[in-house]
Amino acid sequence: MGRHDDVLDELVRDRYPALLARARMLTQDPVAAQDLVQDALVATFAGRARFTAVQAAEQYVRRALATRYVDGLRRRGRERAGVERLAALPADVAPDPADTPTRLADDVEAALGALTPQQRACVVLRHVEDLSVHETARLLHLSDGAVKRYTSDAVRALGVLLGARPPVDPEVPVHLVPTPEARRG
Repeated sequence: MGRHDDVLDELVRDRYPALLARARMLTQDPVAAQDLVQDALVATFAGRARFTAVQAAEQYVRRALATRYVDGLRRRGRERAGVERLAALPADVAPDPADTPTRLADDVEAALGALTPQQRACVVLRHVEDLSVHETARLLHLSDGAVKRYTSDAVRALGVLLGARPPVDPEVPVHLVPTPEARRG
């Protein structure tokens, strides 16, 4: 077994729960999230890329999660099918008490589920994965402006859904602190 296989083993052993959590933010379905992680791992380690460090492999897999998620949406039209399923539910169906959110993570997951897939992908890539607007646009095959719009709309919707309140005094003073390089002149 080579170092490449060791990296895969270590990645799955140590980082699988984190990868699964990221996939679940995108898919909103635990089974689909597992499938997405599996697809991303296979795509990453079956390709030509060779990794000698788990951190590099994990970054690659995390980006593959987003790419595979968006590609899946395009191929199967999941957004349309999801809307049709929700529309078919009777309005008076009570939620199962076992599914009632009990933690902030559950509330966030439910709020993410209320976003469109494009909004969800943009906000996860921008604010969870910490990608730039340009990197997100390139990954999702969107314009920079579309990423900004989807992200802005998603953040606003999440604020409403999660009951976030704007600060009482939006005029917070900002004090610039010179960097060590600027102090040296």
